[in-house]
Amino acid sequence: MAAPIATIDLTTLDGERIPIEQRDPSEVTHIGGTRIAPEGIEVCNPSFDVTPCRYITAIITERGVAHPPYDRSLRDLVLGE
Repeated sequence: MAAPIATIDLTTLDGERIPIEQRDPSEVTHIGGTRIAPEGIEVCNPSFDVTPCRYITAIITERGVAHPPYDRSLRDLVLGE
């Protein structure tokens, strides 16, 4: 996984607590103002998703690579230690 340091929040304990913005459905149903999806279709358009930690073996940042245990390695990268 790759992530900029600015997106790492050391106070968030797990992904379940991260609020995920729902974006405008037209970003999925339209291209250049032209509808490409059927009228009335239900759309879920999250701005991002949360990858379960079991699928992550390292986190690459502009300051280096974090390996488990992430509570320590990410803190060291974020704080520059």
